[in-house]
Amino acid sequence: MIRVLLADDQSLVRAGFRALLDAQPDIEVAGEAADGEEALRLVRELRPDVVLMDIRMPLLDGLAATRRVTRDAELRAVKVVMLTTFELDEYVFEAIRSGASGFLVKDTEPDELLRAVRAVVQGDALLSPGVTRRLIAEFAARSKEPAAADALARLTEREREVMALVGIGLSNEEIARRLVVSPLTAKTHVSRTMVKLGARDRAQLVVLAYESGLVRPGWLG
Repeated sequence: MIRVLLADDQSLVRAGFRALLDAQPDIEVAGEAADGEEALRLVRELRPDVVLMDIRMPLLDGLAATRRVTRDAELRAVKVVMLTTFELDEYVFEAIRSGASGFLVKDTEPDELLRAVRAVVQGDALLSPGVTRRLIAEFAARSKEPAAADALARLTEREREVMALVGIGLSNEEIARRLVVSPLTAKTHVSRTMVKLGARDRAQLVVLAYESGLVRPGWLG
């Protein structure tokens, strides 16, 4: 059973998400929070698998709450998905940089929301159909942190190649076809690259691919 925490200051938004999620046989809503402080407290108390976190909330915004969750070693298994009203929101990029596994616009289709919850639990991150990738490309150049080019020195040539393919949004199956290897081999390369770079998940690997210059905005692969 996938346990989800809803964090949004709008009760109607939470009610709509709860109705959809609780109707699924493999998903349950573990709790609800109306502000960032409450969300952080419930994350620590309930240890949900996924947090659907609104960016703009009182007391503590979703961005600050996400940073606290993703930087807490005891909460490493908790995946955060940001909720936003606007698709191209620079705060979303900062959240993904800080460890969020992706983001959804609040008016997303129900099937996409369910797919997203299940995907992040499997470690896939929300990189398809490419909205997160476009946002990263839009804001990577504005990053306040130094580029991660030196980190690439720790990777093999094949791992850099795999990282670039992840950066342009390819799945493990698509990477396998591109490199003419098995999906399991592709997955192994992705996992090793994440470990070497200290990436929390696939979304952070995409961020690093852009920030290091391995992938550049506008590349189609």
